[in-house]
Amino acid sequence: MPSENVCGISAAELTLEEKVALVVGADMWTTTPIERIGLRPVTMSDGPAGVRGTSRDPEETSASFPAPSALAATWDVELLARAGALFAAEARRHGVDLVLAPQVNLQRTPVGGRHFECFSEDPLLTGDLALALVEAAQERGVGMTAKHYVANDSETDRTRYISHLDERTLRECYLAPFERLVRDGGVWAVMGAYSGADVLGESAPMLEHEPLLTGLLKREWGFDGIVVSDWVATGSVGAAARGGLDLQMPGPDGPWGDGLLAAVRSGEVAEELLDDKVARLLLLAHRVGALGTARPVAVEHSTAESASAFLREVAARAVVVLKDDDGLVPLALATAGTVALLGPAAVEPFVQGGGSAFVRPDRVTHPVDELRTVLPQDVRLVVHAGARARVNPPPLDVAALCTDPRTGQPGVRVELLDASGAILEAYTDAQWSGWLQGIRADAVALRLTAAVHLSGAGCHELGVGTVGRHEVLIDGRIASTSDELVAEEVILASGHNNPVVATVPVKIDEPSVAELRADLQVVHPVGYASFVRAQLGHRPPGPSAEDEIAEAVAAAADADIAVVMVGTTEEVESEGYDRTSLALPGNQNELVTRVLAANPRTIVVVNAGAPVLLPWLADAGTVLWAWLAGQECGTALADVLSGVTEPAGRLPWTLPASAGDVPVPHAIPRAGVIDYTEGPHIGYRAWERDGLTPAACFGHGLGWTTWAYEYARVAADESGVDVEITLHNTGPRAGHETVQVYVQPPPGTGSDRPVRWLGGFAVAHVDAGHSATVTVRVPRRALEIWDVAARRWSVPPGEHLLAVGRSVRDLRLHRACPDLTSTSLDPSTARRQG
Repeated sequence: MPSENVCGISAAELTLEEKVALVVGADMWTTTPIERIGLRPVTMSDGPAGVRGTSRDPEETSASFPAPSALAATWDVELLARAGALFAAEARRHGVDLVLAPQVNLQRTPVGGRHFECFSEDPLLTGDLALALVEAAQERGVGMTAKHYVANDSETDRTRYISHLDERTLRECYLAPFERLVRDGGVWAVMGAYSGADVLGESAPMLEHEPLLTGLLKREWGFDGIVVSDWVATGSVGAAARGGLDLQMPGPDGPWGDGLLAAVRSGEVAEELLDDKVARLLLLAHRVGALGTARPVAVEHSTAESASAFLREVAARAVVVLKDDDGLVPLALATAGTVALLGPAAVEPFVQGGGSAFVRPDRVTHPVDELRTVLPQDVRLVVHAGARARVNPPPLDVAALCTDPRTGQPGVRVELLDASGAILEAYTDAQWSGWLQGIRADAVALRLTAAVHLSGAGCHELGVGTVGRHEVLIDGRIASTSDELVAEEVILASGHNNPVVATVPVKIDEPSVAELRADLQVVHPVGYASFVRAQLGHRPPGPSAEDEIAEAVAAAADADIAVVMVGTTEEVESEGYDRTSLALPGNQNELVTRVLAANPRTIVVVNAGAPVLLPWLADAGTVLWAWLAGQECGTALADVLSGVTEPAGRLPWTLPASAGDVPVPHAIPRAGVIDYTEGPHIGYRAWERDGLTPAACFGHGLGWTTWAYEYARVAADESGVDVEITLHNTGPRAGHETVQVYVQPPPGTGSDRPVRWLGGFAVAHVDAGHSATVTVRVPRRALEIWDVAARRWSVPPGEHLLAVGRSVRDLRLHRACPDLTSTSLDPSTARRQG
């Protein structure tokens, strides 16, 4: 428990009303100030891929980071610490005290909607990288939030399902990153999940789970920060207060805003319990400079230029070379002649996933522009999309094509209606963005009308994507209709972010005007701003899908080098829903297959955060995994292809070759329960257990040079094992090598332990032709199991084996691990084995 007295202030000095106000959000993003004690609001903000800030101003932008899975692909704790420093700088820039990141759930299934938002399928890699990021940010006075506690690893029915798992699996896998951040990093906040858990003898929603929140997190681990709810996740007053929740967000309404004061007065919630929550809030306020004297903080990356330079470096370093059979990376630009840049991601890259990780980027660099910049002037660049990755049509150009049907002014007509259908407000919006937010409380519907001026003979597709009760008409024909009223649940399911645009074909022979009318629900969600969603879509006449591919294939055949960029989209990877397929969306696989047949000198670039199936992988000579790279997507790829930065990434998860081989193929609850039947065999551990061959294994990545592992020596002390590895760069370029050490259990251990698991890792940079010695620390915990009966961690008897290599399946050296079970070893007299 935190000190009862923070900056000379204790809960006893506050009125009961002030105490209750402190533990309920003041609004969407801030806590309640109490001026008489010098307490200002604590401001929070999403998110995992950049600090969004709290403004609705579309002019307010943020540094857009590579997705966390891309950060994890660097396997570099020093880079993650630098990322933490940039998080702190961005938080200061936006007036934010507490960043709602990192997400340290594990990638249990590749179909998880927020897979891109997590670091890895491995608990040790997740914990080590997140720790570096958190410590760097908090050293600079900005709080970080470990989320989503715990076993909240998929999105389907996320507000209702219960995760059922055994205690060993819980502690050894899913709690491990949280424990690392709490015990070693002193993280200042933990966010409780929407979902629930059936563990430690109790089945309950997470925010009411006393054994997990109070018993384990606060008492066993000594957590002194706040447990904050996920937004609108609080479902009770007394049960959540007793369970261990400290701060309900948002506010000021909701269960606690409406009922906590009465519950304390009636004795349902003890005031002493409330005092503990208040003390935690005051401590957080002090830590971030909201109570008492703000601590001086040195902030790096004070300019957009320095932030961009760092993000460019990270995005390039994260690129994973899956294959490079023909040595095409980096490109020999001087002799390139003609380069064909193909694919939908080349024309419109997917830079960030959907949901709370989304930010308005400071800028977005595009592959076409940046590749033109690095190519010599005499090299010709030909660009074709070639395929369609998105289901929705392109946005309707409102400014150019629409007029208000009543006034004739450019734009669309917007009319807010009350329950009787009377017009409350009416105006012309010349730049309709697809959203209207912060709407008055008495408005129940919005009528949007427009005269759409079409040109170009052929078939146009027009429509509107929305949520809630609606009717959309195009020239009097129904495009879409629904009587379903929605509220905050549509936000929690992210259905409002990328609604399907239902279209009507409009065939014209000459310039014509189409009438668009949409009657739309004004959504008034609890805890969120009111809004209307109306994504206007327009697909003009153009080449058929077959014609588009044919043009791209012809360009590839005529080029000296083809670069094909394919990947996922915001329709596929997002918070709120899980994927239904691991296939690349649209006809992208056909494009890749035909381009490879036309030009074997092809580099395929995959622009995705989570695994997708690559049925053409065996036929491709060079394949790069470029992630969701954030704002520096284009510059990073150009740096990789031109040889400025090594694509040194290593996969932090397993890339399957077949959907049928995936150990956890879906995340659909059964009778409201997700059963973690695989136990501790998460991710690559299951692949090792089952002996199946993935498309690319955990830890894989070639970089742009080659390596020899020459020698390994082991030294042990009571807290773990140091493995010293001598490696030699046998290739033509200086490069980064990620040295990985895996632990294998003693023979006869049984099926309850994985075949092998990551015990430690380190990144070394070595010049061509040179050698280096790298030390990898394998902590004692990496050898331990949780003894449920004895309620403690212990190292099982027998000889563990340490396997050293480049990935979980490219193991170059093996050494016996010194026995840590019999005696405690003094580091000064550590045993060494060579």
